[in-house]
Amino acid sequence: MFRRLRLAILFVLLPTIAAALTYPPARTVDQVDDYHGSQVADPYRWLEDIGSDEVAAWVAAESAKTSAYLDTIDGRDRLLARFKALSDYPRYSMPSKKAGRYFYSANDGLQNQWVRYWAESLDAEPKVLFDPNTWSEDGTIALAGMDISEDGSRVLFARSSKGSDWVEWQVMDIDTGHVHDELIRWSKGGGKWNADGSGFYYERYPEPAPGEETQAAARSAAVWYHRLGTSQSDDRKIFDLPEHPDWLLGLDMNEERDLGLITVYPRGSMFGLLSLLDLTDPGAKPTPFLQDPEHEYNYVTNVGDRLYFLTTKDAPLGRVIAVDRRHPEEARWETIIPEGRYPLQWVSEVGGALFVGALKDARSQVLRYDLQGRLLADVALPGLGTVRGFRGRRDATETFYSYADFLTPTTLYRYDLATGESSVYRRYEVPVDTSPYTSQQVFCRSVDGVAIPLFLTYRKDLVRNGTNPTMLYGYGGFGVSQQPHFSSTLTAWLDMGGVYALACIRGGGEYGEPWHQAGSLEGRPLTFQDMIACAEWLVDSGYTTPHRLALMGGSQGGMMVGAVVNARPDLFGVSLPLVGVMDMLRFNLWGYGSAWESDYGNPQDPAMFPVLYGYSPYHNLKEGVRYPATMVCTADTDDRVMPAHSFKYAARLQAVQPADGPPVLLRVETRAGHGGGTPLDKSLAEYADLYAFTAQQMGVPIPHWP
Repeated sequence: MFRRLRLAILFVLLPTIAAALTYPPARTVDQVDDYHGSQVADPYRWLEDIGSDEVAAWVAAESAKTSAYLDTIDGRDRLLARFKALSDYPRYSMPSKKAGRYFYSANDGLQNQWVRYWAESLDAEPKVLFDPNTWSEDGTIALAGMDISEDGSRVLFARSSKGSDWVEWQVMDIDTGHVHDELIRWSKGGGKWNADGSGFYYERYPEPAPGEETQAAARSAAVWYHRLGTSQSDDRKIFDLPEHPDWLLGLDMNEERDLGLITVYPRGSMFGLLSLLDLTDPGAKPTPFLQDPEHEYNYVTNVGDRLYFLTTKDAPLGRVIAVDRRHPEEARWETIIPEGRYPLQWVSEVGGALFVGALKDARSQVLRYDLQGRLLADVALPGLGTVRGFRGRRDATETFYSYADFLTPTTLYRYDLATGESSVYRRYEVPVDTSPYTSQQVFCRSVDGVAIPLFLTYRKDLVRNGTNPTMLYGYGGFGVSQQPHFSSTLTAWLDMGGVYALACIRGGGEYGEPWHQAGSLEGRPLTFQDMIACAEWLVDSGYTTPHRLALMGGSQGGMMVGAVVNARPDLFGVSLPLVGVMDMLRFNLWGYGSAWESDYGNPQDPAMFPVLYGYSPYHNLKEGVRYPATMVCTADTDDRVMPAHSFKYAARLQAVQPADGPPVLLRVETRAGHGGGTPLDKSLAEYADLYAFTAQQMGVPIPHWP
């Protein structure tokens, strides 16, 4: 029956599909590379020169074509207006406390950037610390990081322009708002005050050549120290890796700020080599501590010389250990919290207690232990959703956390450490009634029989007749878990009769490090099979038909979309790869790309080349195949995943798509990056375009909302 219904609706919808498009010409070049004896053509190599006039002209022509097409979609403006209305409500971050002062962020509704506030107490009148909306006319300069000095008098803050990972550090006096003269440039990563507030540490890279800020590889990282009142040229280099310029590093500190933890990430390693730095001695050098790049060691806290870590060593799902700083031999480690049934996602110390976040089928659990590992409480949570927070200092008497699920808007809670009771601190009052919707978790069998979790959200009155427009989203990489979340704008799609499906495919962290590793390196193709299994389940279970099934993903997820659609173009009606890694043979040449070899492997490795070449979205587009309607999205200053990935993929897809095939659009956001710091108006406009395009291709009318 479902097959007959799907065929009927397909014939009804065919007339709604726009006529074939003529795309801006994209020349091809005779570029052929040799990989271990295999000759690989790269006809759109010239699109990697993103600063050239020729590429700029091609992008401008593509953008004009895309804008003209989107302008023809009936209801696009209505959808954007609806997204804005659904986003127009106050939102808040969890407060943090430092030196008796509370700090938090808030957005009154449609502000492009969140405003940072501080107050002397939770009930006191807040004062503006930063309002990034005043930093630029279009909202493209964002607050990218901050650290409060131990005495609470100054703030070290980073500003990012146009979504770039490059940041500039400055210092401001909190009481007066006076911004100091010094400006620290060419930093990526964190910055942290020293103990007495006389200076700070930060991560820095060499200045890139003019015009190459976006595509420059992240090389020659170093930790530097800046003393207040001096020039950056006088800064002192604390640590670098001249013998390994392609290794990355990170800096952390203990609460007392007398101990630095420097983690070095060898090329191709997901985890790092940890060294300790005595911050009380200006001449001290880092001392190797836990030098194991095969396992995770996330610093939690310290009690004197006992350092606590969340580790996967001998515990794939995670355990908490204590390591004596003076005697780090593994034989002397103490297990504080042993590995359990569920993967540990995070551990924090607040008020002398350990809070442990675990995942059960991608839903949050929180347990409270003392520092000796005795279980004190299973923290009662509002539901089976996602929890963030439980951060604070050792002298804290309270902590805060947030809760959300697909039907419950974000709510902030205050947790009293003395009583163990939670109380509502702030509740998001969203302009939508969630009672007409329902959500459930199902499990789909992948090609090898493994059960893949899939969250579904839709209206309660939805009929499973095989015709419902469905948006399937996934990621599947780097141990990043997909969990329930609330989106007020998503209700617009649900009110259009839509289904939202979130897949927890392998490569993520939903079931710990084994789940991540199963979808990494040689196992990467399994993540695509997992997604295909979820898509087939949605069709076979009567939720939708291939013509009304859209696949969306961003970054690693964008690559997943390209690979899955290449493998099964017949299974989807719409493809939406966002800021995707589309050239799997050259990804490691730009930005942080070499760090992704931990999940992808290196194309220069003879063992990994056939795997990468076998699914690389750009390289596996074929003549004569009818691909789904596609909108490729990227941004012109994305220095995380260079826009050339999307440029090359879109150009090749437009070339091979049959003349009478569905449209292939390239949407390039201007003055934006990989997503971080993107102004709200740009984000809403992008998603209105994505959903309007999807609705048009599926033949779904966009309502006239009141």
